[in-house]
Amino acid sequence: MPSTKKPPRGRPRQQDIASIEQKLLEVATAEFREHGFGGASLNRIVSAAAISKTTLYSRYASKSELFLAIVQQQITEMAPASVLPEPPNLEAGLKAFANHILQKSLDDEMKDINRLMYSESARFPELAKAASDRTARGIKRIATYIETCATADNIPCSNASRVAEVFILMVRGWYMNVLLTNRKVSAAARKQWVDDAVQILLNSRKNW
Repeated sequence: MPSTKKPPRGRPRQQDIASIEQKLLEVATAEFREHGFGGASLNRIVSAAAISKTTLYSRYASKSELFLAIVQQQITEMAPASVLPEPPNLEAGLKAFANHILQKSLDDEMKDINRLMYSESARFPELAKAASDRTARGIKRIATYIETCATADNIPCSNASRVAEVFILMVRGWYMNVLLTNRKVSAAARKQWVDDAVQILLNSRKNW
């Protein structure tokens, strides 16, 4: 009688691993959006993603790590390097960066995740750290670009990091106002605000 024993399964292919990962993050994002960080259930996530808890915990040891993976994915998707013009142009670069970040951040899914980070950060310090790390990356990237433009334009800048911080927090403040008021902003209104804000900042460039 022929054997019915199945041959041992090999290691999963890289594309299968990537597919599982993407599915897991999509399901987890929906769970966090619906139930919040505290109310999100890992049991529901593994059930909806059709994976085992072993598969989940082999990737993320806790709910915090899973949420931070979602945040990291968003940071990667929002990476601004490609939107900063070359050769360097400070006005065009700042406008492109701000418009890119705000356009992505005003997406409904992104707004829900950001609301979650800000509202739950007092109870869950790891969320506050994720938000802080994201801000620090933006400041570092813009500071580097400001220094590049200063060299190209032969206009000294004594503290690029401080100017970048002002710029990033200005953009973040406008975005937070949109979140808190839950208002809809058209692309034209967003672009106009960016144009005005960048022009106001550049008016003081000689004092940088």
